[in-house]
Formats: sequence, structure tokens, C-alpha cells
Amino acid sequence: MTDTTTIKHQSQLTSGDFTAAENPFALFADWFAEANASEPNDPNAMALATVDAEGLPDVRMVLMKGYDADGFMFYSHLASQKGRELAANPKAALLFHWKSLRRQIRIRGPVMPVSEAEADDYFATRPRQAQIGAWASKQSQPLESRFAFEQAIAKVAARHLIGDVPRPPGWSGWRLAPLRIEFWHDRPFRLHDRIEFRRDSADAPWSKVRMYP
Repeated sequence: MTDTTTIKHQSQLTSGDFTAAENPFALFADWFAEANASEPNDPNAMALATVDAEGLPDVRMVLMKGYDADGFMFYSHLASQKGRELAANPKAALLFHWKSLRRQIRIRGPVMPVSEAEADDYFATRPRQAQIGAWASKQSQPLESRFAFEQAIAKVAARHLIGDVPRPPGWSGWRLAPLRIEFWHDRPFRLHDRIEFRRDSADAPWSKVRMYP
């Protein structure tokens, strides 16, 4: 597994010549670094699209919590709507949109669970109140009132007054291994720049295609 520092150092490209890039992960690292410097809120926010049992798409905003040469990671409840849909159809699409930079990145590919160790490591970095909330929430299930949720949070907090809060058994993460990554950059008069990297499998080499805007 390649860490994000290694990926970043592989690329010396500037924003003006991104269409010359040959490594999509290195280009992503460049763009994400610029987004971290320019976006006022959540530069790691991304739209996650899944499909339900009837083939109807679902999309919601989630936070990317890590990326490397194997893919892009995010975390949630396994019993949530997204978790159920990914269990039934482990394929998804992601979209990053950085308005201040006038850029977006579209990513598509198969999805697989992260390891237990990866889920434990990430959960340990969450703020304590967020850890408690993960235990109290029955994500995507009907909630009778806000007060009922606050009561559930108080009960969990009382059980964990001291010591670490363990990861709930129904809470974990996923890694999307991209087969398509498209980089889009705004240009005047809608004459935008678009390049798409493609591969047939996670261990196959990338090819690059320039797309009409």
C-alpha cells in the first residue's frame, strides 16, 4: 500500500498542465492539496452514489477519510442505507467538487470493506463525542424525536465515563478501488478541460483519454 505522502511526491505538476499527467493518484494528491488550502469547509467532502435493489440511484455527501494507491476510504454504519446498498451491489461512484478552484473529480469502481484494523485505527481518531454518537445512532432508521436521540447519547456516554470508547460492531468503512477517474477543470465559455484515466482492473495499467467538454 502506498501512502499519500509518497503519492504526492511522485507529482511535480502544476495546475496549468494537469492534462499532461500520467498518474491519476499523483494528480489527485496535487489537486487535493490545493483544495485543502482554498476550500473554507470540508475539502474532503465527496458525493457518494450507490444503487438500491430496484436499480434506483442514491447519492449523499460523505467525508473521504483517507486515500492511497489502492483507493479512497470512507466510514459509516454497515446497516445504514449506503451500507445495505453496498453489501448488495459493491460498486459506487464518487464526486469531488471544489467550487473555489472550479474543479471536479469523478471516480467510479468496485467497493470493498476496509480491514478490521483500519476501521479500529480510524475510529480511534474520531472525537469522543462522535464515537459515542456512533453507538447511539441507528443510522437511516426512523427516529421518533430529537430528545430520544439525546437520551440514547446520554446512556452511551454514561457507560463510557472513563477509558477508550471501542468501535461499535456494526460500524466500519469501505475502500473504492477506482477503474475510472475523470479530472475536470473550468475554462471560459464552457470550453472546459477533461481527462479520464481508465483501467480494466485494480492491477491493470492506466490509459488516458482527453474528453470533449
